[in-house]
Amino acid sequence: MSKEFRGSYGVLVTPFTEGGKSVDTAALKNLLDWQIKSKSPGVIVLGTTGEFLTISDDERRTIIETTVKHIDGRIDVLVGTTNAYTPNAVRYSREAQELGANGLMILPPYYYKPTHDEIYNYYKAICGVVSIPIMIYNNPFTSNVDIPAALVAKIARSFEQVRYIKEASQDIARVRDVIEESDGLVNVFAGERVVESYQLCAVGYVNPYANYIPEASTVICEYLAAGRIEDAKKIDRFITKIDHVIAEGHPLYGHQCYSKALAAVRGYPVGDVRPPITTFADLGQEGKDRVEHLARHIIGNQKPKAKRKDQPAIGTAPVWPIGPIGQDNSARHKSSPFESLSVRVGRSGPDLLAKAHSPQVG
Repeated sequence: MSKEFRGSYGVLVTPFTEGGKSVDTAALKNLLDWQIKSKSPGVIVLGTTGEFLTISDDERRTIIETTVKHIDGRIDVLVGTTNAYTPNAVRYSREAQELGANGLMILPPYYYKPTHDEIYNYYKAICGVVSIPIMIYNNPFTSNVDIPAALVAKIARSFEQVRYIKEASQDIARVRDVIEESDGLVNVFAGERVVESYQLCAVGYVNPYANYIPEASTVICEYLAAGRIEDAKKIDRFITKIDHVIAEGHPLYGHQCYSKALAAVRGYPVGDVRPPITTFADLGQEGKDRVEHLARHIIGNQKPKAKRKDQPAIGTAPVWPIGPIGQDNSARHKSSPFESLSVRVGRSGPDLLAKAHSPQVG
């Protein structure tokens, strides 16, 4: 397989019409256009942030078809095809490939706590029907299953499709362990702690921040690939502040609910979440206060332009902690400084670390 994934891949929310009645394809296209404008190398649909558990089979097809056709080869499209029932995961994976996906992101069978053999056979069944790259998704905190590095390596050695993992176990040493156990066959995408992960030779970042600050999530990986660690740390601290507010403000999975609210603040309304997740509307005044606080963090003291009285303020440009050359950027910017930034070095993780302080980058 010649396809290579690198950099920040946003795991996108699924836009819904009012009341979550159906997929809002027009809003999805607008969100995709924003990712392309922000120079994201790829997107992932039907992940956890995309509320895949609430999506019908017909809606899945609509989302994949709309995304692939609208992207039209401009950036990569990965599709989440997880299901606890192996034949469904196989069917979803085959469908995604037939509809033109560039790759798949797949959790192990969840809830049941499968054995290592059962996990292996699950990926074996999927690899029997697809040829596109597969990114294993290891997130024991949502799936109730942790895939150890040795098992990841065994799967990768058996099936050439498996060359990536989104590692979100919160065990930072796992990045190194997966690479070493697989003799470098598996490329690690960070699911959190992106700076530390890159320092351990991760090559990408799967994250929900692209739903409302795609400029930042894209450029942090460019800085890390270029060896500009201190600049990347400044953006990471900026993102971490957002994380803390979201984590305190939602009882279940805040990145779905607040990502949608913040996308609207940035001018890309995508509707609300589906039950059982608590909707933004049900959060009431506390939710509005948190979004207002987050909006100030993202767009600074610029006065937002409201679309309607009952909607979040929209259309404002963010205030970033880093300027185009990496200088402290405390003063407000009327437009994103990342629009003028074009660090396209394309180095792999191991090569990057060897040249982390190379003076020619930037």
